[in-house]
Amino acid sequence: MTNSGQPTPPNAPLGAASVAAGPYTVRGISVAGIYTSIAVPQLDALFDIGVAMRSSAGCKHLFLSHAHADHIGALGALLGMRGILSGLPPLRIFLPAEIVDDVTAMLAPMSRMQRYGFAFELVPMLPDQIEPLYADLSVQAHRTFHPVPSLAFSLRRTVQRLRPEFSTLPGREIAERRRRGDDLFTPHTAVEIAYATDTLVNVLDGTPALAAARVLILECSFLDERKDVKTARAGCHIHLEELIERASLFTGEHLVLMHPSQLFSPAAARAIIEARLAPLLTPTVSLLAPTSGPWFG
Repeated sequence: MTNSGQPTPPNAPLGAASVAAGPYTVRGISVAGIYTSIAVPQLDALFDIGVAMRSSAGCKHLFLSHAHADHIGALGALLGMRGILSGLPPLRIFLPAEIVDDVTAMLAPMSRMQRYGFAFELVPMLPDQIEPLYADLSVQAHRTFHPVPSLAFSLRRTVQRLRPEFSTLPGREIAERRRRGDDLFTPHTAVEIAYATDTLVNVLDGTPALAAARVLILECSFLDERKDVKTARAGCHIHLEELIERASLFTGEHLVLMHPSQLFSPAAARAIIEARLAPLLTPTVSLLAPTSGPWFG
């Protein structure tokens, strides 16, 4: 196949799609208004939980873009699933700060009805807020544009790079200077994975770091004249025409499109994206969708 679409590996969960994006696997299912849940297992990251998949239940971090049912409706099922798996720490749930009280209230009776309490930690996020995940990995929240409180997320890796003025030193001298405590390195941060859904395309204009991410997972709900740009914008969603207009913004390695309307079969959606958008971009373009048959469910 050309650069829009990857075959689903044989070990992918039944019904889910899987895309290879550099060192990462983007795996899950997403159809606008129906369900969205996408995992990047190499980073222990799960984005939204409109459906609970066994294969992603072990992820340590859940990033909730907003509280519409197709993006949060299976949260109780995920927490229940995790409860029967041994040795899992409480799930860290990063979510818009405005919905923390409502999510807490939603989960309380569900937790009481289980024979064990749900184990989770809610991490309220505001636009531009950064929280650590691991020693070298953090998450930053970004404002998105939807009728309810909503966020995009970028996972940022920070490494120490040798300052240019020391680049010609032999390795032995660098090691000796490090032992002495000399300041030889400077931190360098790059966005490894970014995720943006259920938003106006304006998020790309105002947050260029998203389009520059090594891997950008981005909604593209409408693809042709069956729903025009005006209609897409009225619902705060992205139309393919808007991405074509912004082709020069995408400077990363991989663009993974998701969240297409069920107006389009997986095959039709892939064909449109392959023909119209993929030839315009430097990044590899993929659609997170089954490679054959209809949408799951």
